[in-house]
Amino acid sequence: MVNDVQRSVYNGRKIKLEIFGASHAPEIGVKASGLDGQTYDKAKLQEFMDRRKPKNTAFSTKRLEGDKVIVLGQAEEGKICGEFSAVIRNLEQRSKDYKNVVKTPRPAHADYVAWTKYGDTFDYRGGGKFSGRMTAPMCIAGGICKQILEKKGIEINAYLYSIGNTQGKGYKDVDCQSFDFNSIDKEFPVLCSTDKDKMMAEIEDARSNCDSVGGVIECVIKGVPVGSGEYMFDSIESVISNLAFAVPAVKGIEFGSGFDISRMRGSEANDSFYYDDKGSVKTKTNHNGGINGGMANGMPITFRVAIKPTPSIGKEQDTINLESKTNVKLKIEGRHDSCIVPRAVPVIEAISAIAIFDCI
Repeated sequence: MVNDVQRSVYNGRKIKLEIFGASHAPEIGVKASGLDGQTYDKAKLQEFMDRRKPKNTAFSTKRLEGDKVIVLGQAEEGKICGEFSAVIRNLEQRSKDYKNVVKTPRPAHADYVAWTKYGDTFDYRGGGKFSGRMTAPMCIAGGICKQILEKKGIEINAYLYSIGNTQGKGYKDVDCQSFDFNSIDKEFPVLCSTDKDKMMAEIEDARSNCDSVGGVIECVIKGVPVGSGEYMFDSIESVISNLAFAVPAVKGIEFGSGFDISRMRGSEANDSFYYDDKGSVKTKTNHNGGINGGMANGMPITFRVAIKPTPSIGKEQDTINLESKTNVKLKIEGRHDSCIVPRAVPVIEAISAIAIFDCI
C-alpha cells in the first residue's frame, strides 16, 4: 500500500494521472483515466521507456534498472479498458549509500524541505518521491499518448541543444517544417552529429572532476491542429509548462524565440501570415513558437527547457546537521549521473505528449 505522501496527481482537462511510489520503494507506477478505448503497441512503449533508463556509459548512473513496464488488468492486444494502471519494479536499489544523508541534507536536493514538511516519515533513500526515477511512470503515460498522437499525424521530437557551455544546433537553425526529426540518433540526440563529441567532452570534463553538468533540451511538435488549446489557464504554454515543471530537474522554459523576443521590435517579432502553394496558412517566421493566444496556429510548436546539473556530486560540499544543528561537510556516496540531460530527452517528449493530448 502506497500512502498519500507518495502520490502526486495531475488533473487535466481530459486526462487524469496519478504517479505513485518512490525511488527505493518496491515499485513505482502510474494510474491514468481518460484513455479508455485507446490502443497502443506494448513493444513500442517499452522501446520508448528504454530511451530513459540508465545506459552503460561513463556519465550515467550505474543503477541499471530494466524499467520493464508491467501493465495491470489490460487485454493482451493493448487496448485500454477503463482506468489504465502500470508499474515498474525497483530491483537494483542500494539504500545503504544514503545512510550519511539521514540528517545532513544534500545541497540542491529536496531533503531539507521534505524533512521540514514530513518529518521522519520522509523516505530519503535515492531522493524518495522527489527522485528523477519518478519520471519513469510519467514516460509510461506519455509514451502511450505519443502513440495516440502519432496516429493523428502529430509528431513530437526532443533533442539536446546544449550541454553546459557547449551549444549545438537548434530549431532556429533549421526549417522545422521540412526537417526530418525522426532521423535523429535516439541514444545521444543532436540535430548535427558533429555536436556530439563536443558535448560528450563537456560531460567527461565534469565527471573526471567529480562534478556534474546540466543543459538545454529543445522540443518540436508538428501537426497539431489549428485552434488546439485554450486561452489563459488552459493555454498550450500553460499546460506544457505545468507538466514540464513536474520533471524534477527542469528550472526554466521558453517558447519560440523565448526571452530573445523581448529584445525585438514588433515588426521583427510578429510572424507574418501567407498562403503556401497548397493553399495552407503558414507564417514566414516562428518567433511565437507556433502558438497565438494560447492556441496552435498550425506552425511547429517549439520550446526549450533548462535542466540543472545533477545535485549529487562527488565533491565535498557544505551543509548542516539537522540533529546537532551544526555546520558540517558532506561527500555524497552512491551511483549518480554526471549528466542527466540525455536521459531527460524522452521525458520531455512524454510530458509534451500528455499536454498535447489534453489540449487537442
